[in-house]
Amino acid sequence: MANSKAHLFLENYIGGQFVSSSSYLDSYDPSTGEVYCKVPDSGQEEIEAAVKAAKSAFPEWSSRSPQERSKLMSKLADLIEEDLESFAQAESKDQGKTITFARTVDIPRAAYNFRFFSSSILHQTSECTQMDHMGCMHYTERTPVGIAGLISPWNLPLYLLTWKIAPAIACGNTVIAKPSEMTSVTAWMMCKLLNKAGFPPGVVNIVFGSGPKAGDALVSHPEVSLISFTGSTLTGQRIIERTAPYCKKLSLELGGKNPAIIFEDANLDECVPVSVRSSFANQGEICLCTSRIFVQRSIYKEFLRRFVEAVKKWRVGSPADSTVDMGALISKEHLAKVKSYIKKAQEEGAKILCGEGIDSLVLPTKNQNGYFLLPTVITEIGDDSCCMQDEIFGPVTCITPFDTEDEVIKRANGVQYGLAATVWSSNVGRVHRVAKRLQSGLVWTNCWLIRDLNLPFGGMKASGIGREGAKESYDFFTEVKTITIKHT
Repeated sequence: MANSKAHLFLENYIGGQFVSSSSYLDSYDPSTGEVYCKVPDSGQEEIEAAVKAAKSAFPEWSSRSPQERSKLMSKLADLIEEDLESFAQAESKDQGKTITFARTVDIPRAAYNFRFFSSSILHQTSECTQMDHMGCMHYTERTPVGIAGLISPWNLPLYLLTWKIAPAIACGNTVIAKPSEMTSVTAWMMCKLLNKAGFPPGVVNIVFGSGPKAGDALVSHPEVSLISFTGSTLTGQRIIERTAPYCKKLSLELGGKNPAIIFEDANLDECVPVSVRSSFANQGEICLCTSRIFVQRSIYKEFLRRFVEAVKKWRVGSPADSTVDMGALISKEHLAKVKSYIKKAQEEGAKILCGEGIDSLVLPTKNQNGYFLLPTVITEIGDDSCCMQDEIFGPVTCITPFDTEDEVIKRANGVQYGLAATVWSSNVGRVHRVAKRLQSGLVWTNCWLIRDLNLPFGGMKASGIGREGAKESYDFFTEVKTITIKHT
């Protein structure tokens, strides 16, 4: 690492060493619009070096017992927690999220990912069957796959990076991880803790850079045995194409266009604040955020009144201000994209009830050039609108009425995605019935974003391939073989 007057310079972490780069990409502070960090613009050469280091480290690391690997992972979790505030400050500055969200969600979960998988790896079992009439016993053995290529997104940088690294190394793989070039700082900070925790060189390698250059070199490398990617559906499709010649194992967590279905017997005192949070938490930049809200017609006007009233109380401002509810969007380009959807909705005749173009956005002087947007609520919009079909990935939600259960299920399923959904009703039979019929990998009823990491996470349709979780990640990051022993 080196510091100039204006910028922080990051370095790749390969084979247990920080390696400088010959060229760099600009990384912006979303709250000011100014360059504050330089990220290595890595490519084929750096990926080759990382593959060499990971390959060299694999035999020794994969031969270690789960207990030994678990101990190092627990130590790393401790070190992250000890430096939680520094990590939170860095994540907030780098991504634009509020310092409160970084302190209470991102960094605690990043540490917990290591702690969770350090424990779960100790409790995996194999299968065994007897065929006495054939004089045979069968059992399964799980072994590490090899080098894991891990690509994480910019919305929950360390949170989702560690969600991939932790199970990969717990299972005995070595890894090459590429964080988003827009949010690389906390990954670089974690690298400094790997040596301290006692990880052998080459077990975890972090290569920074862009998707088309570093990412493409990683996914298409013949010696990288599997790819775990979280990001857009379009990029996921590209990864499928690039990895097809090598028959790599793939886990792809892609986009979402998540519906909330609010029936007339819902408890609005609970439903409204949770639905506001599910729409606008982390500036709406979470793949699980609600972006389509279907409200039964008999309570539509009342819900709308309460929802807009609550949204207008949300404060947008400097991410460093612990009293704000929303910070800045990730980039100038992303802000323009989100605004373009709102403009399209207006051109289609939709009504904007609050937010962009309706309310005034007041920002501190230093944040005037930041990428800020007020939480925006759209109504009177058709299901075929791009705002109801595309993943906007920002603080925009569309609210529309419905009449019957069958109707709303058909409409909720009427998109290419199938990641998550929420259902609000006091009728137990109904929530079970609706949850079963929704084409979503996750369905929350009368709540949102309550997760048990033991259980599967992932989406249907264009929302991805595969699942993540205690057992699912163990299955993905290992190869299974069946061994048959003939009695003598």
